[in-house]
Amino acid sequence: MFKSHEENLLPTVESALAKESVKSIKQAFAEARAAIILFKSDASDSDKLDAVAVVKARGDQEALALLTGLGDQPALVTKAAASAVSSIQSNLAMWSMVQNAWYGLSLGSVLLLAAIGLAITFGVMGVINMAHGEMVMLGAYTTFVVQEVIRTRYPALFDYSLLIAVPLAFLVAGFIGVLIERTIIRFLYGRPLETLLATWGLSLVLQQAVRTAFGPTNREVGNPSWMSGAFELGQITITYNRLWILCFTLAVFAILLAMLRYTALGLEMRAVTQNRRMAASMGIATSRVDALTFGLGSGIAGIAGVALSQIDNVSPNLGQSYIIDSFMVVVFGGVGNLWGTLVGAFTLGIANKFLEPVAGAVLGKIAILVLIILFIQKRPRGLFALKGRAVEA
Repeated sequence: MFKSHEENLLPTVESALAKESVKSIKQAFAEARAAIILFKSDASDSDKLDAVAVVKARGDQEALALLTGLGDQPALVTKAAASAVSSIQSNLAMWSMVQNAWYGLSLGSVLLLAAIGLAITFGVMGVINMAHGEMVMLGAYTTFVVQEVIRTRYPALFDYSLLIAVPLAFLVAGFIGVLIERTIIRFLYGRPLETLLATWGLSLVLQQAVRTAFGPTNREVGNPSWMSGAFELGQITITYNRLWILCFTLAVFAILLAMLRYTALGLEMRAVTQNRRMAASMGIATSRVDALTFGLGSGIAGIAGVALSQIDNVSPNLGQSYIIDSFMVVVFGGVGNLWGTLVGAFTLGIANKFLEPVAGAVLGKIAILVLIILFIQKRPRGLFALKGRAVEA
């Protein structure tokens, strides 16, 4: 009725408005009545001015379209409508910025989740792990397998599938990570080019293994009921899956910070990061720390795959979509610094979403890359450089 604004519906709308007690429905009827009055030829100027105020309060795209399509009206009504249109346009521009900021935070949470494990392995071990994206992929396929088992055998547990998949994905990807470190990476320390080539080749092997096991097509991973749907906040729409991923990412970040600060493994990892030789001379088994660190970083990538399975296609190429962005986040934030990774991920996510409407998706990414290159020229160690004698040397 708001869109059609047919005059013959006015008595029905007014009757329903008088009887309605639910606030939201009463508001909808009031807006429909205002729309009808604005296009009613014999309505008084005062009624039309009141109707303009009601439509202006609605403030969305439909209200803007209604007011801009009024046609010939009395001078007072035309002036009030023009003022309302200007106000709505300003309001929508503000909400558009808020929406872009939300999309940026959402993208930043995904980048942080994908990059946080890389920040650990790259920072502690100095290993350029091109197979990190495949750890994300393995986590996503672990989620798929868990959901398939639950669908066929325990369908009542489907809403708990992600809670079951998170620890399993961490263990699967972590185990594969330790295996990779023990069989390949440990022989290539101090040889970054060989490490890059070896892990790139390993990523191709893992992709082909998954294609052989699960096929090359996308696999379906469902959303539990508590991650489905969306809600509106003002003039923006927030989906529950993105909101939960943001909360999950921040929880993982907080747990990882606590682990690094308050556990023996965390203390050893920080010691090895700042001065490997001194840590070894103090009795820390750096080879064991390397293996556990690589396993931890891979495990976190695995649980990133669980989250990404809810918003992206689960396919053998899943990890390749995030590996370059993850490296950009780590380098921009400061290699090995988790706070830098957090700030870098959200900064790049928000900047990307604000550039996309202006320059397009491809040019936006190119602009971000150019800005990062220029930034690294000025601050080679990133936003938050690690401190330590060995690092500073």
